[in-house]
Amino acid sequence: MGCTSSSRGHGTVVRQRVPLKRLGIARYDKAKWRDGDEVAFIADRVASGRGYRRNEQTQTASLVEAPPVVAAAHGLPEGAEVYARARLVKEGDQPTHSLTSYYRPEHVEGTRLVDPTPGPAGRGGGFRVLYDAGYEIDLMKEELFARAPTPEEVKLLQLPPGEPVVELHRTTYTASGTVVEFAIGVHAASRFAWEYDFKVPDSAKDQKGQ
Repeated sequence: MGCTSSSRGHGTVVRQRVPLKRLGIARYDKAKWRDGDEVAFIADRVASGRGYRRNEQTQTASLVEAPPVVAAAHGLPEGAEVYARARLVKEGDQPTHSLTSYYRPEHVEGTRLVDPTPGPAGRGGGFRVLYDAGYEIDLMKEELFARAPTPEEVKLLQLPPGEPVVELHRTTYTASGTVVEFAIGVHAASRFAWEYDFKVPDSAKDQKGQ
């Protein structure tokens, strides 16, 4: 979906909107959500120079049986109960992506993460809730792959014919190695440009130092 403009001799043309920057490491900076109120989807909008409203994120929360991939990520037996916190994020009226986070009940029971009020889960969002509960996030692993959308995803994300989606699997750990969130995101491929900024490792140097 893009904007329209008129050009003499060319009629009305559609200008594709510049994709949102989908930040990598920088979107999870603790200073953004621990010390401020810039949750991940808002960090993307700020980096892209785009406006936002907190209620552009919906939220539902329910206790469900863990799907196999979720159970494996949390180290739970298949079918164990987990909380599923599902969000649909829009820019204005256009959906950009969906994201469902899965949590162990003992980590989030009674917190704002199981409150279905639209928008982020209070100041600082979900990571701040975990931090306040004693589960400070320390390490993340993200896996990405492109695929064709399901009919339900085409409708939910208002996808044009033939547009693929990018599926994200995010595993979030504490410093002790406890998994405190496993999330599955589905992104409209044309609505994001993925951006990563990181220090280049030198494992040979590290080994010599040890």
